[in-house]
Amino acid sequence: MHLALWITASLLALVFLLAGTLTLFSGKDKLQSSGMTWVEDFPNGVVKAIGAVEVLGAAGLILPAVLDTATVLVPIAAVGAAVLMVGAAITHARRGEFAAIAVNAVLFALAAFTAWGRFGLGNF
Repeated sequence: MHLALWITASLLALVFLLAGTLTLFSGKDKLQSSGMTWVEDFPNGVVKAIGAVEVLGAAGLILPAVLDTATVLVPIAAVGAAVLMVGAAITHARRGEFAAIAVNAVLFALAAFTAWGRFGLGNF
């Protein structure tokens, strides 16, 4: 179980770090041309804030456990990632981008599993 949680958290962190870095440091035009058409619905500041949240979430999924300090932040970051994916799914549903919701659902499931396991609920 411990290995599965590390793999899941690492995969989530990688996805959120890559997406967040791209969102944070690219302009809206570049994001739209790369397939992130949802940025049309948000001001530039909100897009950058979402990118920052994704990068911070990636750090929160890994660093506390690696440094063995404030490890309660790992499941909290996982809950945050799950909430972010719910918001992303709602945004994609409003835009009629139903294929993107499948990605959100997978990432939500990984985040929920990580939160469940790291909060200790999987220790039965």
